[in-house]
Amino acid sequence: MNDKKFEKLVLEIMRDAETDGEPVTREEAEEMAKMELSAKSERHYEQSAESKPRKPKERKIDEDKKKILASVKTLIEGMQLNNGEYDNVVMKTETELSFEYNNNSYTIKLTKHRPPKK
Repeated sequence: MNDKKFEKLVLEIMRDAETDGEPVTREEAEEMAKMELSAKSERHYEQSAESKPRKPKERKIDEDKKKILASVKTLIEGMQLNNGEYDNVVMKTETELSFEYNNNSYTIKLTKHRPPKK
């Protein structure tokens, strides 16, 4: 530890504490200086998010959900022929279906629940 730097920091801590109206003893100031110098010497390694690109995870397509929503889509499209009120019936993913009805947008999302624990 650099003695001049340490001594300068101790005196600075004592002077700052004095001006704040809470004087500290030399021992307290030395302890604070040791903590401050050791904290400054610690290295913090942080990896930026940009440094290493992540591979996109491959999503598994749930065929059951896909079949169910395809049936719902067919049903909605069949209703469209009768009333003409449904528009833009689109299956976005195997879990999501969107459409317009009476100039309002709707989305149906299908959730598969886990089996209950025993």
